[in-house]
Amino acid sequence: MTFHHFYGAPPPELADIAADARQFSPLRPASGDLEAIAPGALPDLVMFAPPGAIERRRALALALRALAPGAPFLVMAPKDKGGGRLARELAELGCPAHETAKRHHRICAAAATGDPKALDAAITAGAPRFSELLGLWTQPGVFAWDRIDKGTALLLRHLPEFAGRGADFGCGLGLLGHAILRSGRVKNLTLVDSDRRAVALCRHNVADARANIVWADARDLQGLEPLDFVAMNPPFHEGGAESRSLGLAFIDKAATVLRKGGQCWLVANRHLPYEAALARSFREVRAVAEEGGYKIVEARK
Repeated sequence: MTFHHFYGAPPPELADIAADARQFSPLRPASGDLEAIAPGALPDLVMFAPPGAIERRRALALALRALAPGAPFLVMAPKDKGGGRLARELAELGCPAHETAKRHHRICAAAATGDPKALDAAITAGAPRFSELLGLWTQPGVFAWDRIDKGTALLLRHLPEFAGRGADFGCGLGLLGHAILRSGRVKNLTLVDSDRRAVALCRHNVADARANIVWADARDLQGLEPLDFVAMNPPFHEGGAESRSLGLAFIDKAATVLRKGGQCWLVANRHLPYEAALARSFREVRAVAEEGGYKIVEARK
């Protein structure tokens, strides 16, 4: 059958998705939100399930709550990234499914149903919560939701006191932005992330009138004034696979929005070859620090 509602990026060879189908992944800017759908209102859904167990169970529960009773529900995941547990998790949520395997994926087909108590419990278990460790609001599924990312921690130890107008590309929970805004010389900070949940959490965590928090892909962001600085810990995975092009695109965007003399501070895994791209777009590039498999680079326009 052809699905008109989908979550994530189901491989086209495993699911027939209409060209005008509505997306519900929190990682796709402008997508719909399963949590906002009235119970029983959704006529169908195909889901590429997230790899994290708590996040995945919550997504499954939100889908089952949103779907009309008996509506077609197709769920898939790579066998080694949660697919092997899909059928059991659906059964525990009160939705037995028929399981098949294809192209290293486990695929579960079901007529939507669910145990209301089990659905509520899974939704609550994956909901936003305050972390004493981070000192911030967080949520399973968001990048580094239960720890301080080592790269970000290294960057925090070396950041200068910024001034003027700047941006944090891939702001996540707002840990970096929160630190940047401690400088009274910062006039405005645009924090941007492609994860809707991260943006919502960031709005809790960065309560500062100088902060402009945006749900968008940093690569597509428009309307930024010439900036004095950009700080970033760019992602380098897309669709579960390493993608160096993501970091390179973040660098290109930073070069575009920075004024002459503006500075870009970047942390990345040591093996990622970003220096050549920085050298093409920036007048000065210098290594600031290297530790624990990460490196910090400063580039000036």
